[in-house]
Amino acid sequence: MPDDYLDQSEIRREKLRRLQTKGEDPFAHHKYARTHLAVEVENQFEQFEGQQVSVCGRLMAYRGHGKSAFADLHDPSGRIQLFAKLDVLGEGRFEAFEDLDLGDILGVTGTVFRTRSGEVTVQVQDFTLLAKALRPLPEKWHGLQDQELRYRQRYLDLIMNREVREVFRSRSRMIAAAREMLTERGFLEVETPVLQPIYGGAAARPFTTHHNALDTQLYMRIAPELYLKRLIVGGLERVFEIGRMFRNEGIDTRHNPEFTMLEAYQAYADVEDMMALTEALVCTMVQAVHGKLQCSYQGNEIDFTPPWRRAPLLQLVNKATGIELDQLQDDEHARKAVASAGLELGDLTGMSLYHILDKTFDRYVQPELIQPTLVTDYPVEMSPLAKRKPGEPHLTARFEPFIGGEELGNAFSELNDPLDQRARLEAQAEARLAGDEEAHPLDEDFLQALEYGMPPTGGMGLGIDRLVMIVTDNPNLREVVLFPLLRPREGD
Repeated sequence: MPDDYLDQSEIRREKLRRLQTKGEDPFAHHKYARTHLAVEVENQFEQFEGQQVSVCGRLMAYRGHGKSAFADLHDPSGRIQLFAKLDVLGEGRFEAFEDLDLGDILGVTGTVFRTRSGEVTVQVQDFTLLAKALRPLPEKWHGLQDQELRYRQRYLDLIMNREVREVFRSRSRMIAAAREMLTERGFLEVETPVLQPIYGGAAARPFTTHHNALDTQLYMRIAPELYLKRLIVGGLERVFEIGRMFRNEGIDTRHNPEFTMLEAYQAYADVEDMMALTEALVCTMVQAVHGKLQCSYQGNEIDFTPPWRRAPLLQLVNKATGIELDQLQDDEHARKAVASAGLELGDLTGMSLYHILDKTFDRYVQPELIQPTLVTDYPVEMSPLAKRKPGEPHLTARFEPFIGGEELGNAFSELNDPLDQRARLEAQAEARLAGDEEAHPLDEDFLQALEYGMPPTGGMGLGIDRLVMIVTDNPNLREVVLFPLLRPREGD
């Protein structure tokens, strides 16, 4: 830590000690009666000109001019200029104003006027120091350019960068809009367990923990799907949940082990209904931020206007690679076909046909799916919880939405045949024994629930974080997650 930083911190602590000695402890205040936000004063100047207002926020700039001073006060709505004069405040209070530091939090009462340069300003009549910043803020352009520092100390990032604050306001508006839309359509918001005795609902490795009182191993959920389907069995015909999921996987610009999902289930609906619901949800969330159904993402103009393009998975792979993977006889034939075609998929040793299909799609198809696309008709082997497609029993009534080259979710006509479901989960259990760590474990209670009867049901899941990336034009997931998981620093 630089010596000048330590010196500044000590100077600020000495200022605090002097204030406390005089009985003016800034931390003794419990509240402040703000009358208006900065943006309200700015936008309604004609109404407030010459009137007294009380504003509060963080001091972010100071410009002294002898017997007067200008300062910038930032609040959640933006910035308002302050003007302090010696002959208005008096010598003691003006000196106290001059003694403030950038980063201090204060409340200001004063009259509204416009300067000769045209800037709406509050002339300070009185002020209250509400919190003393004991550490100096980083310098705007040089002190907070380290991306990792921004993520580790997000509070500094939010203080210094208004555009970052706007990203998270947009995220909040998107989630609120989705919640409102689903509620208006008769969906009931519910909560399901984060700690589960058996995890399921996705192909992923879980985080494992131990419950001391019960002396049992538990898992942090990788998806809420199987619990939400239990609620459908129980008669709650339209349910949704917005919550955190946890998958013990790698970390990169598109993956964080902790992420937010929206999942919704509707009885007596099918995959076509889920397509319409997905389009409507995404459009509602985009509209909440942009006021229209178009936005720019990494140089591409995205148009979300429904209906979106629909394209079968196997046709997309065949067009991109020339290989008809669904026509191959077994895993060995698939590995040979990929190798002879020169596809770059890494080590294929022991890889199954359907793992090869998945990797081929990720490598050669997904990056090209810029405009909203619903990829359909996934093989049964890749979809253990989806119903078979009528007339094509080797495929499922499933789709995944892709936008901007990003996978955003998963949806299908839910499998409600308990016998078929048991057979598929047993096959998954065998795959786990063979070494597939992401295969589904067998959930006996879920299978018993299906045996009581689940109506035909459509279900969908939508990744909130990646959608926020696209809507706010951020290529890195860490830019849209307030506190992303990071590798511990040496010495922490």
